[in-house]
Amino acid sequence: MTTYYYVAASQKFLLEEEPFEEVIEERIRNYQERNKEIDFWLIKQPAFLAAPEMAEVKSKIPQPAVAVITTNQQLATWLKLRLEYVVTGEFEAPSDTIPEPLASLEIAQANE
Repeated sequence: MTTYYYVAASQKFLLEEEPFEEVIEERIRNYQERNKEIDFWLIKQPAFLAAPEMAEVKSKIPQPAVAVITTNQQLATWLKLRLEYVVTGEFEAPSDTIPEPLASLEIAQANE
């Protein structure tokens, strides 16, 4: 199993009200300068929050939620320091309750 770290918040807050794009662009630039492989993912409506052991965490996040999931604990700490009103934590996966750590519950919207 792998330990995944997350920084989660409401989609509206993180994607519309916080300077999230600037923060992520800064981190991507940092990774590129160091020739480091990207080890974080932005997941809308992350499925891991539906696991029974995550019920308390999910209750703290206005829905719909979004999370940055990473295998890098230092990155999670770095994001927490730059973003306000986020929930952080970790989980182990794959497991019986979290088989796909990067899965999303978001339903693709058809273009009309």
